[in-house]
Amino acid sequence: MSDVKCEKKGIKIPTYIPKKAHELPMFFENKPYQGASGRVYPIPYCDGISDEKTDVEYETYTLENEYVKTQVVPALGGKILRGFDKVGNYDFIYYNEVVKPALVGLAGPWISGGIEFNWPQH
Repeated sequence: MSDVKCEKKGIKIPTYIPKKAHELPMFFENKPYQGASGRVYPIPYCDGISDEKTDVEYETYTLENEYVKTQVVPALGGKILRGFDKVGNYDFIYYNEVVKPALVGLAGPWISGGIEFNWPQH
């Protein structure tokens, strides 16, 4: 049995910042969206992303043993940013080295890679 280590540290990740969300809520009750309800409220709706990349320092938590290493970013909704197999030397969870949202999410910006929490729409 191997020891498990947990480490908290800040890492800089190039980030394209989403623009400010709309102050008024959006009600998309009848908008079909990938099998979801289409209900965005009470999540703030954002429809813009900066074209400029900025280095942002994110607090991360790394959990690892002799076999795997995982990295979680609370500021991105608790997203599991990386899952790395130390024995096979490969990422078993897609690791995107930049935070570059696309406007494909129900409430606007969605970040590819990792694992995220999708609630309450799905």
